[in-house]
Amino acid sequence: MVGDSTDPEQLLRHFLGISRLLAGQLDYLPAIRAVAAEVQQILPHDHLDVCIILINGKYHTAYETGLSTDWGLIDGAPISKGPLRKILIGQADYIMSDDAGVDPVYHFKGSLDGPIFKHSLKSRLSVAMKVNGGVIGAFSCSSKREAVYNEHDLSVGQAVADLLAPYFYALRAAQQAKRSAIIEADAKAREEGLRLGARTLTEQLERERQNIGMDLHDQTLADLTRISRQVERIADSRNVSQEEVAIVGKRLQESMKDLRLIIEQATPSVLQLFGLSQAIEDYLERATRHIEGGLKTRFSDTSGSALEHLNESVVLALFRITQEAINNAVHHAGCQVIQLSIRVDGDFITVHLEDDGRGLPSSVRSQGRGLDNMATRAQLIGAQLSISQAQSGTGTSVVISLEMPKSHVDTNTERRLS
Repeated sequence: MVGDSTDPEQLLRHFLGISRLLAGQLDYLPAIRAVAAEVQQILPHDHLDVCIILINGKYHTAYETGLSTDWGLIDGAPISKGPLRKILIGQADYIMSDDAGVDPVYHFKGSLDGPIFKHSLKSRLSVAMKVNGGVIGAFSCSSKREAVYNEHDLSVGQAVADLLAPYFYALRAAQQAKRSAIIEADAKAREEGLRLGARTLTEQLERERQNIGMDLHDQTLADLTRISRQVERIADSRNVSQEEVAIVGKRLQESMKDLRLIIEQATPSVLQLFGLSQAIEDYLERATRHIEGGLKTRFSDTSGSALEHLNESVVLALFRITQEAINNAVHHAGCQVIQLSIRVDGDFITVHLEDDGRGLPSSVRSQGRGLDNMATRAQLIGAQLSISQAQSGTGTSVVISLEMPKSHVDTNTERRLS
């Protein structure tokens, strides 16, 4: 042996040296290489490695020094194929062999035992690395000579493993946190890119839909109305039967009715693709984007998954009511700030808009038919609509409150009870 591994004072000095060398190491490989020389003083070896179980518990990775083997080249080998599988799955606390080349514990069908033969590793000592009673990996040292390690070396190896375990556990946690942060950042970047791209596209689609709606209203319906009046005049002609004219007139009236229905039921693209919350936030932003002098908006949605349980007609009605409330605040209230929130109050979904404008009397007088439309839409879906003075004393508060579907309420109740 290089040093006296039986002298307790010498052992303690080496253990303290290992601890000092570990301090400040930020990755597995630099850490194992930093302590290799100190370990050599108490456990002579030609090859030293630390095998770490990955977070998923099914794979492991080896970090080595002394010799470069295939074990250190595999990033995430199956534990079931590892020569140290008995330690890694908790069946054994250690494996000590005088000649690994003939020891059956290392050799089984599919075993990754190639380095043992390729590098002529004979004596091997492997000890479980544990944290809070759970195995996180294994510490191993190997020699090209036979029968190098004994029971005393086993106790020394266990002490080294106990020194390394908490540090490598912390490195594994830090690495996993870093990896998760990178994955999350990449996912968010991709999601944001897709969201912005889709949002731009849907805004363009929405503008086109609005243009189509205006064209239908201003041109097509006007043309049909003129045609209808012409048909009425033709009805006075002696050369055309009254019955034929009546049929044409009826068909024209039906066409106008169908077109009005198409215009009325046209659903915003953002609402179809992203749901009510995103559609409301998007409309609030677009409605206030070009207001002269600037207009601040604050939007929040704490409703969780509640909106997902509403049917399409209810979602559309809630959007239209909120849309009208936003328009009133932007165009009639003379406000500087609009606050809009979606939340769950008990068994009710609540949409609340509040502005700091001129207040209720002025805004109500200027709203005209819009206020009636809001009330009608709310009534059709069984929602409560309240329009009152804001709690601050200035501005207007609009509250739409809708009882959640029974299935969603029952689900929440079961969760609370459990």
